[in-house]
Amino acid sequence: MADTVASIASMIIDKLLANPKVPRDITGESKIVEDLAFDSLAVMNFVMEIEDELDVSVPLDKLADIRTINDLAVCLASLKAGSAS
Repeated sequence: MADTVASIASMIIDKLLANPKVPRDITGESKIVEDLAFDSLAVMNFVMEIEDELDVSVPLDKLADIRTINDLAVCLASLKAGSAS
């Protein structure tokens, strides 16, 4: 699978939609905390699950800047691109 921002965002949304508690109308612009009602522990657990799947690690300082699903996808795509070199 190509690790583009769009493909990673799509994968994140698919994973989120597997959870019945997550709203069905999420998009890349959905805010992880406000729109999905994730608390900090839920965010950390979800990010760890995505990190395992993509074999990357999001530094905590970058995690603080992530607000939306697209923000997370951009961060993960840039980490994947950096680890591919």
